[in-house]
Amino acid sequence: MYQNAAIIAEQVGGTVEGDPSVMIHRVGSLDQAEPGAIAFYYDPKYLPHLFVTRASAVFVSRELVLSQPVITTLIRVEHPYHAFNTILNRFYQESLPKAGLESPHFIAPDAVIGENVYIGYNAYIGKGAKIGKGAKIFPHCFIGENCVIGENTIIYPHVTVYAQCKIGNRCIIHAGAVIGSDGFGFLKDKEGNNIKIPQLGGVILEDEVEIGANATIDRATLDETIIRKGVKLDNLVQVAHNTEIGEQTVIASQTGLAGGVKIGKNCMIAGQVGFVGHIQIADQTQIGGQSGVSKSITEKGKIMRGAPATDLKTQLRSEAVFRRLPELLERIETLEKLLQQQSQS
Repeated sequence: MYQNAAIIAEQVGGTVEGDPSVMIHRVGSLDQAEPGAIAFYYDPKYLPHLFVTRASAVFVSRELVLSQPVITTLIRVEHPYHAFNTILNRFYQESLPKAGLESPHFIAPDAVIGENVYIGYNAYIGKGAKIGKGAKIFPHCFIGENCVIGENTIIYPHVTVYAQCKIGNRCIIHAGAVIGSDGFGFLKDKEGNNIKIPQLGGVILEDEVEIGANATIDRATLDETIIRKGVKLDNLVQVAHNTEIGEQTVIASQTGLAGGVKIGKNCMIAGQVGFVGHIQIADQTQIGGQSGVSKSITEKGKIMRGAPATDLKTQLRSEAVFRRLPELLERIETLEKLLQQQSQS
């Protein structure tokens, strides 16, 4: 992208204060940006950087009152961070490869490939697969039989999508993720051997889902594992068979969900949280890092933490008591000695 400040301001509904002809061809942070970059300012603690930044233009709030002149061009907008994110997305889209096929690759004869699709080096597209228009399949990806990849979805290198999986429009699957691997299901026979339960279901990712690097989503035993619209999973998240994650929920790294868990809408789950199988989590639940969730959470909007997870107020009181345990132990031992002395007197 190579545009002047006036054009950028028009794109985000802003107004220019300074030189509207200054050219922008990169993005940067307020304190590290070089000439030709655009940055943003919204937090008062970074105000000193605004007066000395080398950025050619900076998004600021319409209401910002300056105590001294600035040397950069300002673009005043309603929400500086949102405006900056709009420009970030423009740079991101331009950095992606254009449409076309790189060789060698394999596309099954009956696969359906939409318009303006990019398929990278050594990618494999299986029988009956459907790739929506504008999708980008990076090198060394495997797309199994009868998979559906939605329009404008981006699948980064070394992603594996097993057979019968459906991925919606405008999804992003980061490098090394595995979609549709077998659920972890086994039975014991009379001799105590583990007998595999065939996993015949699938995985459905609805529109605008983002899956982090090396995350794994297991296929269902019979039906589908479902990731609803707008869900964001961080790197190294494990989603087991028959799990369902509600719309717009976000889950941080190293969290693991056992089979059959149902997560509600708009939940926020921090890193390294563990869920036992077949429980339900209500909408808008927040769960702190390293928590262990062993029971269903039925009340909407609860904030939970700890192992086992309890409501935040109870957990904080418990932690306060735990920190005092050495002091309390010393007091108990002192009382025991006094009682012993009294009994001997």
